[in-house]
Amino acid sequence: MPHGELRDSAGQRVHYTRGGSGPPVVCLHGWPGFWIDYRCLRPLLEPDADVVAIDLRGFGGSMDAELHADHFGRAAQVGVVRDVFDALGIARAVLVGYDVGSSVAIQFARESPERVTGLVLGNPMHPASAPLALEPDHRGEFWYQDFHQLRLADELVDGRPEAVLSYLRHFYGHWGHRPAAFHPDHLDDLVRAYARPGAFSRSVNWYRSGSSTVFAALAARDAEFPPPVAVPASVLWGAADPLYPPTFAEGLEKTLPGHTLRVLDDVGHFIPLEAPDETAEAVHRFL
Repeated sequence: MPHGELRDSAGQRVHYTRGGSGPPVVCLHGWPGFWIDYRCLRPLLEPDADVVAIDLRGFGGSMDAELHADHFGRAAQVGVVRDVFDALGIARAVLVGYDVGSSVAIQFARESPERVTGLVLGNPMHPASAPLALEPDHRGEFWYQDFHQLRLADELVDGRPEAVLSYLRHFYGHWGHRPAAFHPDHLDDLVRAYARPGAFSRSVNWYRSGSSTVFAALAARDAEFPPPVAVPASVLWGAADPLYPPTFAEGLEKTLPGHTLRVLDDVGHFIPLEAPDETAEAVHRFL
């Protein structure tokens, strides 16, 4: 698989993979992840599309200098995606994302709708679902976002392969629902990337930037509702995701008025890994 590297407008390294031929499809991963989140989807798309999977800043092979946590938030990551579009000569693309990637994809489409053919999103967080994230009965699911604010997280996990394995395995076991769908080496590759000294700490800067679900939900209580995204969207919702259950889809039309929703009953949080066929089908409709 061809790997590439470029510099974003902040001078930081951005790693990506690129393969296939046809209309561009740009894929944005979640946490914990990087471009390998799309290892199952890529072979289904590359016969018909030019597939680019980006490591967002602070993940995988992207970033090579220390930056303040503010440089890892939604606005900064949107800038990274825009820089990749520009550097690779991508005028317009289908944008695929879940978890962190869905949040970045929605904001990119809001700011640059002319550059997005369509959105394919897995269980996206959106402002109308913010009150649900803060409900006492559900707030506990987001404990890790509070933990990631602490330097204790760095001390307990960063640079410790066994700790990284235990920590990340928890999320795959709790959030995922189709374990047989994961590549046999996926967790090994994930741990290898996240266990490098500094890698885990860089990845949780997304949460420290204030862009995570809980902090975005808290900010949404006193903010005006953002303008809708004028881009067609196909939303796949994993009904077995304990983090974003199906009730979180209510009100999505306020953010994505042109969306279609498909609920996948036996799928959890990791949409492109657990449901690559369904994701590829949604992408092909835009191609």
